[in-house]
Amino acid sequence: MDFLRKLLFPFSLLYGGVTALRNLLYNIGILQSKGYDVPIICVGNLSTGGTGKSPMIELLVSFLESDYHLAILSRGYKRKTTGYREVSENSSVAEVGDEPLQFKKKFPRVKVAVCEDRQTGIEQLRQSADVILLDDAFQHRKVKASLNILLTAFDSLFSDDYMLPSGNLREPKCGMKRAHIIVVTKCPENLSRSEMEIIKGKLKPKAGQEIYFSKIGYSSEIKNESGSKPLSYLRNQKFTLVTGIANPKPLVGFLKNEEMDFELHSFPDHHNFSDSEIEALKKHPLILTTEKDFMRLQPLTAVTEIHYLPIRTVILYGAENSFKTRIFLELPKKK
Repeated sequence: MDFLRKLLFPFSLLYGGVTALRNLLYNIGILQSKGYDVPIICVGNLSTGGTGKSPMIELLVSFLESDYHLAILSRGYKRKTTGYREVSENSSVAEVGDEPLQFKKKFPRVKVAVCEDRQTGIEQLRQSADVILLDDAFQHRKVKASLNILLTAFDSLFSDDYMLPSGNLREPKCGMKRAHIIVVTKCPENLSRSEMEIIKGKLKPKAGQEIYFSKIGYSSEIKNESGSKPLSYLRNQKFTLVTGIANPKPLVGFLKNEEMDFELHSFPDHHNFSDSEIEALKKHPLILTTEKDFMRLQPLTAVTEIHYLPIRTVILYGAENSFKTRIFLELPKKK
């Protein structure tokens, strides 16, 4: 912790106590979690972001889309609307949020919806979906998920973190006991078996909890609404990298390893670009961004050359089939 965050530690104790009490009330049944007859897979984390929830949702869709009628439910972070709203390919970020729009554009056959009240959203979706994926809902205790997948980033494990505001945890570390699966995300390519065992020792999984390790897989192509080009297109020209994500370091490191020449313009996670920021970015002739940020940078597409670099979650050490099998254990037989 830095000095300022150390000063805030008493508030972390207070916040941790409140959230611990809330969880206790759910655990002993005073507050009720509602279960559903439709399988619900929840993807979330204990921290405030940057663990790779969206790529994990997309990995699950790739597993399930051909066999089930899928729905994705998100709260639609930073949208300017409220209540239940289905996402179409023509929706705007202001209406539904960047990640739900990204899901819909990438998987048009999957029903995507936003609702800050997950129970309300599930009631709307359960009649038409065989499986519902909940994005960022680990703390939403009103819903009892069939399967909880908890993500924690390699370079910021929840076991090494503290409660808000002195740290980044939304709830005490013991909340990890609700997870059926823990995935350590954003691991380095050369993560060794011994390092994996050290991390498992830090996370202290309970009996029956499975731990997987994953990395970010970067596409060999950059894309925009006009099509795709090989990543090598960027190699011999300088470009501007624009990010509005929690942790751009892995992306920056990847591009540097690819010997790219770029200038980084980094903004906060889910940043809503102002008119003045958009005008300033219009002066840059070649821009690379993330897929999520591309949803929020649509005004640039008509005036400058802008591409995004797709990413995916890759389960390490050949464990993807095991991971996939564990997912299917919670689901009805394929249609």
